[in-house]
Amino acid sequence: MSAAEALKALEARGWSLALAESLTGGLLADAFVSVPGASKVFRGSVVAYASDLKHALLGVDSDLLAANGAVDPAVAIEMAVGAANRLGADVALSATGVAGPDKQDGKQVGTVCIGVITPESSDVFEFQFAGSREEIRRAAVAAALTELLEVLTGNSQ
Repeated sequence: MSAAEALKALEARGWSLALAESLTGGLLADAFVSVPGASKVFRGSVVAYASDLKHALLGVDSDLLAANGAVDPAVAIEMAVGAANRLGADVALSATGVAGPDKQDGKQVGTVCIGVITPESSDVFEFQFAGSREEIRRAAVAAALTELLEVLTGNSQ
């Protein structure tokens, strides 16, 4: 799925979009801002790579981070909620995961959690990708775009 399709679906609903990125490091924002007219919908992105920034900038519960680590479904949802709240958006999409080369907080390389919140729902998706660091990061972006569009169009599994 493409960022352009997601932006079109958001615009049709009159909703704005914010992002909270970790392992994608800005790649997700790049997918959206590469689309002409993205500013009609896209509010911005917080790249909170370090766990302390997930707490400080996005409001992710520090006890949750300490207990579960940064790569966790609940963390992905809290990142999305924080992005929506801090950037003033109706919808938020988050991505947290382990791109490698080493495990993080006991999570295997390739583990990715995507959070999507809208005024109507809160969804989280977990993936296990294989490949190089770059391949995992790109797979996370593709998965995030797909899940966002599926949530927006009601085709989520």
